[in-house]
Amino acid sequence: MSKIAPVFFHYVALSGYFGLFAQMMLWPTVLTTSTQFPVALVLIVTVTPLLFLVRGLLAFNPKSYAWAGFISLLYFAHGATEIYANTDARPLAAAEILFSLLLFFGSALTLRFRDKDR
Repeated sequence: MSKIAPVFFHYVALSGYFGLFAQMMLWPTVLTTSTQFPVALVLIVTVTPLLFLVRGLLAFNPKSYAWAGFISLLYFAHGATEIYANTDARPLAAAEILFSLLLFFGSALTLRFRDKDR
């Protein structure tokens, strides 16, 4: 495999990461507001796991890519639950599933092809 593959999948993972980050910031604040929970609490719970990854993903750190794969599964599960339970939020939940899958497969394939080139 060429040396282009890890860089390509790195950008796939980053696009999934930043898409997921933007959606998790906008969903409870601008797109739909929750009347059951405070917005600050929702932001803390949904955005904080993503904040732990940003430095490592930008620095091409293999441990951060592994953790990004694990954490993206939480967002996938949340999106799958919302797409089933909340009919009004189906487009947002589908976007969350898409971004979490981009992050998962981008990080997994970045690690696979990065280790293969070494």
